[in-house]
Amino acid sequence: MTSPFPYPGESRGPELPALRPKLWAPAFAGVRLAIVLALLALALGSLFPRASVAQSFPAFTGLVVDAANVIPQDQKAALEAKLEAFQKQTQRQFVVATIPDLQGYAIEDYGYRLGRSWGVGLKDADNGVILIIAPKERKVRIEVGRRLEPVMTDALSSIIIRTRILPAFKSGDMAGGITAGADAIIQQLSAPDDQARAEAAKAAATFDKAHKKSSGGGVPFGLIFWGFVVAFVILAMRRGRSGAAGPWGQRRYRSDDGSGWVWLWAASELIDHATRDNRGSGNSWGGGGDGGSWGGGNGGGSDGSWGGGGFTGGGGGDFGGGGASGDW
Repeated sequence: MTSPFPYPGESRGPELPALRPKLWAPAFAGVRLAIVLALLALALGSLFPRASVAQSFPAFTGLVVDAANVIPQDQKAALEAKLEAFQKQTQRQFVVATIPDLQGYAIEDYGYRLGRSWGVGLKDADNGVILIIAPKERKVRIEVGRRLEPVMTDALSSIIIRTRILPAFKSGDMAGGITAGADAIIQQLSAPDDQARAEAAKAAATFDKAHKKSSGGGVPFGLIFWGFVVAFVILAMRRGRSGAAGPWGQRRYRSDDGSGWVWLWAASELIDHATRDNRGSGNSWGGGGDGGSWGGGNGGGSDGSWGGGGFTGGGGGDFGGGGASGDW
């Protein structure tokens, strides 16, 4: 009787043909390609969310552009006088704008585009601020020019929105909330530089403490999710390169189409877009900016000129998403 388990050196007989996953390889490649294309579409969609929609802005007619018609004339006149005096005193431009329709855009996207379109801020100084109110969408935003971000931080902007503006809005006093928010912004940007920076640091500490308390100090779910995505992409790329032996003793199907790099690029674009959204939201802040040096809030500024008079943009408009948003 012949043992089915041969001794060392004894022949096993004819080898059975190796089972090779030839039929599986094209299917696997097709699924992988479909996932890559889906990620690519998501990434491109996040980069160009409204490419097919033409965006328009109200005409820049003054320091208070009440396109939504929510500010009574007497309060509008008083607010315009405050903003004009602030501009003459500090050489910084502060505009209040009520918007009838955000046209489907997030207020963060709309805000920095509006600032660039109007050219708010002193030429070559980029020291403009816009208080944007969208009653239809019930959104409000403080949009800050790059050079003012060190003193008008995201944290301070968020606190002004939550403590000065939103309480009045929720009680139905739209004009009162706008005036209260404008007064707080004017006070901060009219203060001497050291005082303004100290106030910004205090706001950052307060905001950070409140944010940690509300979030429990945990890691955001979005960060965990995208961490898994990136880890999966890197693992897939490494396994594709290795060409290690498969379960049938053969080398795994290997794709050299470079799709792994597409995966990595798409994931990185999605993460970057998500972090840009968070930086612009009312629950996120950075306090960054260009780190420009200011000679004090009173009369400081630069050697630029307004170019078009008191009620036009000064040729600035360098807005990079600094500020904060809120809703009611």
